[in-house]
Amino acid sequence: MDANLPIMAASQQSLPWLSLIVLLPAIGALTMPLLPSGEDNNNNLPRNIALTFLFVDFLLIINVFTRLFDPNNYQIQLAERISWVPLIGLEWSLGVDGISAPLVVLSGLITLLSVAASWNVNSKRKLYFGLLLLQASAQALVFLSQDFLLFFLAWELELVPVYLLIAIWGGTNRQYAATKFILYTALASLLILISGLALAFSGPEFTLNLTELKARSYLGPFGIFCYLGFLIGFGVKLPIFPLHTWLPDAHGEASAPVSMLLAGVLLKMGGYALLRFNVQMLPEVHLQVAPALIIIGIVNIVYGALNAFAQDNVKRRIACSSVSHMGFVLLGIGAVDALGLSGAMLQMISHGLIAAAMFFFTGSFYERTNTLSIPNMGGLAKVLPITFAFFLASSLASLALPGMSGFVSEITVFLGITSQDQFTSLFRAIVIFFSAIGLVLTPIYLLSMCRRVFFGPRIPALAKLEEMNSRELAIGLTLLVPTLVIGFWPRTAIDLYEASTNAIAENLLSNNAIASAQSLIFG
Repeated sequence: MDANLPIMAASQQSLPWLSLIVLLPAIGALTMPLLPSGEDNNNNLPRNIALTFLFVDFLLIINVFTRLFDPNNYQIQLAERISWVPLIGLEWSLGVDGISAPLVVLSGLITLLSVAASWNVNSKRKLYFGLLLLQASAQALVFLSQDFLLFFLAWELELVPVYLLIAIWGGTNRQYAATKFILYTALASLLILISGLALAFSGPEFTLNLTELKARSYLGPFGIFCYLGFLIGFGVKLPIFPLHTWLPDAHGEASAPVSMLLAGVLLKMGGYALLRFNVQMLPEVHLQVAPALIIIGIVNIVYGALNAFAQDNVKRRIACSSVSHMGFVLLGIGAVDALGLSGAMLQMISHGLIAAAMFFFTGSFYERTNTLSIPNMGGLAKVLPITFAFFLASSLASLALPGMSGFVSEITVFLGITSQDQFTSLFRAIVIFFSAIGLVLTPIYLLSMCRRVFFGPRIPALAKLEEMNSRELAIGLTLLVPTLVIGFWPRTAIDLYEASTNAIAENLLSNNAIASAQSLIFG
């Protein structure tokens, strides 16, 4: 198999499909300033426009990836490459492969549902829904870019809407949370830019094209420097310990629809970028750093789970659980084999659906109780039985109940670690032991939260509340049904990316640097 993973020759296409997927939400955002002014509760036009554009965009994504995308081909497909700013080498270069296609679908779905969940937003509606549309375009562009500078511009562009969505529509401490988010991510972006430009200038010719950058070899201190720059830069977004502290604050203050985007899409950008840059472009360095990456993943799993116990705010507890679950993505990436990489991809897809569901249901009962404080809630199961059933189902999916997607993804990561004979038996045993600690802690902090919120002494002020309406039920089912489908038929998700993860693993394990990557941890 070609180690460079070249771009597949573009077939005859009547339309630039990927450009349409990226630009359609942005076009919707540009219509918002043209709408009549008015911020009263009856001004639903911005919301309806956002729903229409994102629904059409999601249908376009499904149509393109079912009709034109070949999941059995590991190469970049549907390539579009146009010189945009020749002076600096910037190209409008788009393409899709197995590791980007499922995340584009996930992004389109979560963003559409986040707009549907924003039914009761009554202030600055044109700005709010315009930012969600702009965010949708930026997200798709991150996953589809095949030019480093274009990727970086999209990476930076998606920060602005999230910052404003938290700073304007967040909770009491929204300014602090939004500022912390932008400081962490902006400083991390500087490392990404430096590392990417270093790769672009390293060869005989300057290039920003990702496929051309993959074809080069980066050895020695230079490769390690670039790898660490990418790891820290993308690790903030994933997030990895100790670069995670912005996440609980951001989730704690963001509205539920924005938290759906944060957990469902933005965290997955970090995992995707690690696969695209650290693993694909720097395979020699990745082989050497893989054991350390696994150790960081274990710290994420255990620390995130322990930290969740200390949270008395529902959203902050779920945020800490996200830190723990993203540790499994690091374990899968560090496994350096096809099964581990497959588990990392499946974990990103699974967690995107489950975390978005949990934040949505949290927002649903927050609209009724006006509190996220666990000690201030109790007895809600009798008042909101349907809400309780949906929240419990999403919690069970998060704790990896067999039959749901979380179980399949995490067990795949474990199998990837244990089946990899590059690691000694002792190292594998240590990894499994400490990861299992996280698995044991997860049901404790999630089920204890369900018990305290939905059972126990009933709070008189919460004795009469309205149950979920049909719109909320539809959103909840749209998020939970795929977790069951993937749980029982994981091939529905795996088939989308397996060819790509197999190609990446083969490139890693056949690389000439594997001999020099041996260490005391390796067998």
